[in-house]
Amino acid sequence: MSDWFRQAADGRITLTLHIQPGARKTEFAGLHGDALKIRLAAPPVDGKANEALVKFVAETLKLPKPAVNLKSGQTSRRKVLEVQGAELGAIAAFASA
Repeated sequence: MSDWFRQAADGRITLTLHIQPGARKTEFAGLHGDALKIRLAAPPVDGKANEALVKFVAETLKLPKPAVNLKSGQTSRRKVLEVQGAELGAIAAFASA
């Protein structure tokens, strides 16, 4: 298993992410140490980048937004998301997207 995601016994998946806000477009950018790097087109102001991140991950996994929760890193580039109802294979495919 990769360092950037973990599955709990209850099925929840925790993602460790490195975020680059204010990018030209929103996309996965491969691994960044022990985190998955995501470039976000949204600016890092007033929570817009956090909202864009949750929306991007939820849409990519075809899940409702409430299934993706920002657990930590509200004001940091390093963020931890908790995802409910996603398949582990879909998460693992992020790094190669």
